[in-house]
Amino acid sequence: MSQTPYPGNIRAEGAIDLHATQLALRSGQTSPAELLAHALSVAQSQRCRHVFMPESATRWFAGTAPKSLEKHGLNKPELPLAGVPVSIKDLFDVAGETTAAGSTVLAHAPAALSDCTAVARLRAAGAVLTARTNMVEFAFSGVGLNPHYGTPVNPADALVERISGGSSSGAAVSVATGAALVGLGSDTGGSIRIPAALCGIVGFKNTARLVPTSGVLPLSTSLDTVCALTRSVRDAVSVHEVLAARRVQLAGKPLSACKLAVARTLMQDGLDSSVSQAFERALSVLRQAGAQIQEIALDELNALASINASGGLSAAESYAWHRHLIAEHQVEYDPRVALRILRGAQMSAADYIDLLAARRQWIASMGARLAGFDAVLSPTVPMVAPSIASVLNDDTEFFRVNALLLRNPAVVNMLDGCAISLPCHSPEQLPVGLMLWHAALHDDAVLDLGLQVEAALRQSLQKQ
Repeated sequence: MSQTPYPGNIRAEGAIDLHATQLALRSGQTSPAELLAHALSVAQSQRCRHVFMPESATRWFAGTAPKSLEKHGLNKPELPLAGVPVSIKDLFDVAGETTAAGSTVLAHAPAALSDCTAVARLRAAGAVLTARTNMVEFAFSGVGLNPHYGTPVNPADALVERISGGSSSGAAVSVATGAALVGLGSDTGGSIRIPAALCGIVGFKNTARLVPTSGVLPLSTSLDTVCALTRSVRDAVSVHEVLAARRVQLAGKPLSACKLAVARTLMQDGLDSSVSQAFERALSVLRQAGAQIQEIALDELNALASINASGGLSAAESYAWHRHLIAEHQVEYDPRVALRILRGAQMSAADYIDLLAARRQWIASMGARLAGFDAVLSPTVPMVAPSIASVLNDDTEFFRVNALLLRNPAVVNMLDGCAISLPCHSPEQLPVGLMLWHAALHDDAVLDLGLQVEAALRQSLQKQ
């Protein structure tokens, strides 16, 4: 394995994913030690600068975590993640480690007494936990900046330092570079799918209720979703099965039997040229494969601005968790994060109750509109990754970019739905994500469709 570098652009060069790695392990083409050594080598390279939390990285690089490969299920190759390096977003409790959520406020909090449910399930599946990944402080932004621990740099561009997207920024870069094959993360308004789109990998946001959030530091208890970043859709299926402790039912429905919607309202507004071209090319490929694609107005999306006008669920629910901490330590918070949390202080209990009721009604209306479609197709985000310099010290540009990045994926969180983002760009382009989405508990159908779409797009690229 150490002889075969992980490609940076998986659409152009083909992914060395979890499944391919497991085949190599079982056939003896590589060993668990070689796999781990490769991941460690990448993690220590400049490509992974600021990707891992400092204390956790020190332990990982020193070889003290893990101390023994046998402790991680490598003597049980039948386990679904046996020997697979998995990074853990700094939002999840790991026994003996501090969960700081990318902050300095919690950097000296007591260590967790036990693994959260998601981490426990990964361990039981044989995963080798690498190091905790850097993230947007308290998961409250889609841009990916962290003023405390540095900002992970998108590996897709060797010339310009670009954002990797947030809030699961470090997790995405760990997977895109090959420092991990799976990145455990969270998605409250797009925190898995945004970095997946910008870094050219796969991000699956399952229906929130399918994976327990116990032992995960919350942002919004109504919207938080535990999920993962991977290098292929088939890997997303396998990892979801571990995290959700359920078997995905794949019908193998061909694209020629699929009826897909494309939302005209909101989700195609203001696309940059790269995203527009990649999205239209993807639709063309799917039409050629026989998919029935119908444009729909989906005017319900216009209601979201008024529903969330008072700040939305993330502001209200994050303020409820942070109100005592931020009252004493606001100066230690990222000012941009603090600003968004403090919006929740202005919401009354009546505002919050009205918001919950409006969401329920909106979900019902959306469900009725999407009935009869296998999924909706949208660009995951309307832009390719901007430079870090363009948003680092300019609040106006930061909040403009943040709003645009969150706009499309946050629709699915508000819907309590499921979605997958997969790469749809050409080799000469910066990464662009195609999002397939639907309402709650359509997870298996979305994953099944994702496999078909991924195959069609790859076949199209091979013909070029």
